[in-house]
Amino acid sequence: MANVFIILGILIFSAHFFSYLFSKRRVPDVLFLLAIGIVLGPVLHLVTPDMLGRFASMFASLTLLFILFDSGVDLSIDSIRRYWKGMVQVTLLSFFLSMAAVTAIGFYLFRMPWQSSMLLGSMISGTAAAIVIPLVWQMRVSEKTRTTLALESACSGVLCIVISLGFIEGFSSNDMALGTMAGKILASFVMALIIGMVGGIIWAGLLDRVRKMNNSMFLTPAFVFVLYGLTEVMGFSGAIAALAFGVVLGNIDYFDIALLHKFGNRRMMPLSNNEKSFFKEFVFVLKTFFFVYIGICIPFTNVEALQYGLIITAALFVLRFILVFIVGHKNTINDRLTVSIMIPKGLVSAVLASMPEQMNIAVGYELIPCATMIKYTTYSVIFFSIVFTSVLVLLTSKKLVKQEPLHWEPEDDCFE
Repeated sequence: MANVFIILGILIFSAHFFSYLFSKRRVPDVLFLLAIGIVLGPVLHLVTPDMLGRFASMFASLTLLFILFDSGVDLSIDSIRRYWKGMVQVTLLSFFLSMAAVTAIGFYLFRMPWQSSMLLGSMISGTAAAIVIPLVWQMRVSEKTRTTLALESACSGVLCIVISLGFIEGFSSNDMALGTMAGKILASFVMALIIGMVGGIIWAGLLDRVRKMNNSMFLTPAFVFVLYGLTEVMGFSGAIAALAFGVVLGNIDYFDIALLHKFGNRRMMPLSNNEKSFFKEFVFVLKTFFFVYIGICIPFTNVEALQYGLIITAALFVLRFILVFIVGHKNTINDRLTVSIMIPKGLVSAVLASMPEQMNIAVGYELIPCATMIKYTTYSVIFFSIVFTSVLVLLTSKKLVKQEPLHWEPEDDCFE
């Protein structure tokens, strides 16, 4: 047990050093954390995914929850209003084109059944908020690029979850109703936004009183837990609710409601600088262990899955590059480069990948069950996409940091 605490402490110290290295030398800290996970898992076999059991899934959800909440606090309503059209355009085009490409590759090249190919495509066509947001917030890019990528990562995660679960349910019951699936996506997104915003308004009205309690710093995250859980229980996206909750607390002037004043609240309170610093440090620690966990899960013993993952990842990056440079031709080279390389896969894909195998729904495969191949291939795509993104960030960041901060006019729309 003592060795575990020593390892945890060394990991946290190392993560801070890697973050410092990224700020000075533009070497992404993600690469080092992944390497540590690979050494602990596939190389030395000190830790395996099976050892972590259900805790791994809970920890992954916790990481996503806090990263989205923290990113919501940092998002500006003005930026969202200015750039939401570009975000929707990039998100939808990128997601569905990527899904179509992966489906075609799986079916025609890998000889997987079309159902399994579609399911694989739906799982890995989004971007990982847990990776995109920390990386882009450390890069010197324009506000609209940062906002677009943060919103895309959150929304594409919802698309991954709802469409993948819709496919799983449809394949299990032999009933593929696209209208029903589209309705679920819209309902999950809109209702989660409403729940998160209402929760943020209520909590902002209570913050003044909450701070008078002893040891109250962690009560805001506790409220996020409750909000996330209730949203998930109702069948909507807890991740989007957490993001909306953070946006409200970060832009409280837009949500100050006179009705709350009648119940004894003098005004709605924003988060203090100390609270924001505390949450960011907590997110930093969670992010550290999450990337180490991803490294532990990489299936290096399955060469075929690694080959599939490498081919799919390369295809997705080429497709993204072409898409962004076509639809974003009015934007700067820096913006287009940044958006082109920010397509790592992560938490959502990893969680979804294990579901077909657990539910035993996929059609058989020549060598091993197709559900198992979906899981291993998804883990491989996660690994290669993170590595590609990190290396490309390293190669492009030297050019990006030489640029002066870009100023955008309010009427400019991203990728329009």
